Amino acid sequence: MAIFKYKALNKDKEVQSGMVEAASEEYVGEILAEKGFSVISVSEASTPQKINLSFLNRVKIKDVVIFSRQFSVLISANVAMVQALKILVDQTINLNLKIAVSEIADEVDAGSNLSEALSKRPNIFNNFYISVVKSGETSGKLDEVLNYLADEMEKDYDMMSKIRGAMIYPAFILSALLVVGAVMMIFVIPKLTAVLTESGAELPISTKILIGASGFLVKYWWLVLLLAVGLAAGFRFYTNRPQGRRQFDYLKLKLPIFGHLFQLIYLVRFTRSMNTLIVGGVTIANSLKVASEVVGNKIYQELIEETIKEVEDGNSISSVFITSDTIPKMVSQMLNIGEKTGKMDVILEKITNFYGREVSNMVTNLMTLMEPIIMILMGLAVGVMVAAVILPMYNMATQF
Repeated sequence: MAIFKYKALNKDKEVQSGMVEAASEEYVGEILAEKGFSVISVSEASTPQKINLSFLNRVKIKDVVIFSRQFSVLISANVAMVQALKILVDQTINLNLKIAVSEIADEVDAGSNLSEALSKRPNIFNNFYISVVKSGETSGKLDEVLNYLADEMEKDYDMMSKIRGAMIYPAFILSALLVVGAVMMIFVIPKLTAVLTESGAELPISTKILIGASGFLVKYWWLVLLLAVGLAAGFRFYTNRPQGRRQFDYLKLKLPIFGHLFQLIYLVRFTRSMNTLIVGGVTIANSLKVASEVVGNKIYQELIEETIKEVEDGNSISSVFITSDTIPKMVSQMLNIGEKTGKMDVILEKITNFYGREVSNMVTNLMTLMEPIIMILMGLAVGVMVAAVILPMYNMATQF
């Protein structure tokens, strides 16, 4: 998008000038015509070079969902595709998505397919989205496919938002405990324990440990901070490698309590993606290929890739799933029934709804369980402080 200066006649035939943001001079004329202006001249305004801060305006799933739903409404109202995209340029709030939609409108107007134009922007529209749109173009049901796609993306967004929301409270409390603990150890504890060390009295082991830890943090706090940053960077580097990512994804599935939750999340993501693709008219083999990229776990991705080979060889989709300990037996049996009856989309929807409710219930239970656990941790932290500092000071006071 660029900034253009213009001169135009308004409805009262008065000359007006101003500036407008648009993809090209052609669009400036259209924007002004919609306002009832007659263009006299248009020129691109010279603007100082700005630092690229596009990462601050990242396109979120919610933005794509809103775009898809509005696009579906316009297409179903028999608005031409290019015209619908131009309308959505004005309706879109996110700047990066606005620019992308404007460019897509230009490419479609020049003769490109919608799916082809979308595929040039993988940072906004993933392979899953493009595959569904492509199937809608082929079948001539683009409006239905877009609406269904928006519904399913919104369900996945709501599920992940609920999970993230459930983790915010414990993460905030634990972070606050770490910060307060660090401040206490560096600034408060040394002053309190100075009296104890000067008294020469025999100190309990807990107090000695606390004094030693406090002294280390006071002297080497920079080293602790450096180690924390180094560990975070090392972890990020390791998990970005294929083998590291696989081991981390495997570990997530084996975590106590949370491992089962992760399994359910990946399962729901897989079945929902498969259902959306099959309803959109994508073949089972191609649906599996796209779903393997969407599921977000290397272990499940490898499992789906094995399934693709079996399906291409003419075997059942459940032949690999039934031997896996990460897929519930009920899922394998229901998929087998879906294949035999030709109602795979119905079966996948039922599986998604069932395990989606289970994820929701488990997240609610975890939130309820987290509160007493956090209270216990806070109580233990306070208890250690009291046992290590307050009790020795009390014992000293009672001796006089």
